[in-house]
Amino acid sequence: MSLRMAMVLAGIVLAGCSARTSDPSSGATPGDAPSNPAADATPSNTPAVAPQDTPAVAFPSTYEPLPSQPTLIRNATILTAAGARIENGAILMREGRIVEVGQDVSAPSGANVIDGNGKWVTPGLIDTHSHLGVYPAPGVDAVSDGNEMVDPNTAEVWAEHSVWPQDPQFELARAGGVTAMQILPGSANLFGGRGVTLKNVPSRTMQGMKFPGAPYGLKMACGENPKRVYASRGPATRMGNVAGYRAGWIRATKYRDQWRRWRANGEDPSTRPDRDLELETLAGVLDGEILVQNHCYRADEMAVMIDIAREFGYEIASFHHGVEAYKVRDLLAEHDICASLWSDWWGFKLEAYDGIQQNIALVDDAGACAIVHSDDAQGIQRLNQDAAKAMTAGTTMGMQITREDAIRWITINPAKAIGVDDVTGSLEPGKHADIVLWTGDPFSVYTRAEKVFIDGALVFDLEDPSTHRKSDFLLGTTRKEVVR
Repeated sequence: MSLRMAMVLAGIVLAGCSARTSDPSSGATPGDAPSNPAADATPSNTPAVAPQDTPAVAFPSTYEPLPSQPTLIRNATILTAAGARIENGAILMREGRIVEVGQDVSAPSGANVIDGNGKWVTPGLIDTHSHLGVYPAPGVDAVSDGNEMVDPNTAEVWAEHSVWPQDPQFELARAGGVTAMQILPGSANLFGGRGVTLKNVPSRTMQGMKFPGAPYGLKMACGENPKRVYASRGPATRMGNVAGYRAGWIRATKYRDQWRRWRANGEDPSTRPDRDLELETLAGVLDGEILVQNHCYRADEMAVMIDIAREFGYEIASFHHGVEAYKVRDLLAEHDICASLWSDWWGFKLEAYDGIQQNIALVDDAGACAIVHSDDAQGIQRLNQDAAKAMTAGTTMGMQITREDAIRWITINPAKAIGVDDVTGSLEPGKHADIVLWTGDPFSVYTRAEKVFIDGALVFDLEDPSTHRKSDFLLGTTRKEVVR
């Protein structure tokens, strides 16, 4: 345990252990009507009214599902994350979507049929808090691009502009069954910037991984991290942090209202307000288009952040890390706020000292949205095992936690927190065919992801080395040709 804690602490020092959220397809200006961000699999979130010299979508997704064929997995134990376990079940995927799930599902002509006898099927795993691509491997300063530590408010930056698609860690996460993830900036600042949700597919560009229609998120951070980073220039106290949040929201409210008045008065080009990238992001939160992802460890600080959200009329999608979430689990349930948590990380700094292994289970038992997240390039490869640890801690305490409950912590609940639960996160007809076939019980330490499908395309097969794609960065160089 001491070695792991040392690794965690090192990660926090190097990476700032911070999260930022970004919007994979908007670029909307303040006051635009909210869209339905996860309505379908095509780039969306086009603003209702965009300035004439501003493209409707900035940095649009260019993601295209990989080629696939109709596929039926049968004779498997299926955890749908939407209901009861299905024994001896079957699931049919076609044209990138789930077509049918049940015990009596027929294979269409020409379908690929996979015998899942003794194996389990789950939705693809989703991580709400990752820094892959912005803190890629190798972990050197030249590619350390996750924290813009120049001002307590850097809401103007977008994590997607730091994502390096060649990060070898994407492939390792895919082999662990992860089909989607939210990439966040670090937690050095009060407002860290936007994060981006990615489909975990090989791509030359960030846009080719960008989850179409997923809403942006705003990374905010409480507590020790911003206090430490700005100790000599301020804010240096928790009361200074709160004043900084409120000042930012006051300016954002004025900015949003200025744009609303301009639109209401006929959108005269000569009086059009100047754009401000920082305030555009904050105004997007106030308009309900951008989801708040809030790094926050202590229970009392979570309660304060809920009050700030109430003061300015926005909602918090998820608290991240939240080692004391169990102390305010009733508040989380009351305000429909998810908690993205570790299974057992604690004690690596003072605000993490009250972490307990029953945290996730207690949040779930209170009826709140519990999530297992990683914030770690190694942890993202074993989200299923961390869920198993949290489940075991809860059952040891006396709570009745089933595998049907625990699978939600790494599938549909994270999908909800990042705003894509309408299209992924559970095995239901019409949803994206993001599916994992496991060699056995996914909550066993001995089980591995055998086959991983994203939009119905086989992107990883344990038994097929041709699917074990390597980043360009790992291919090496060829020997220089010598002309003789």
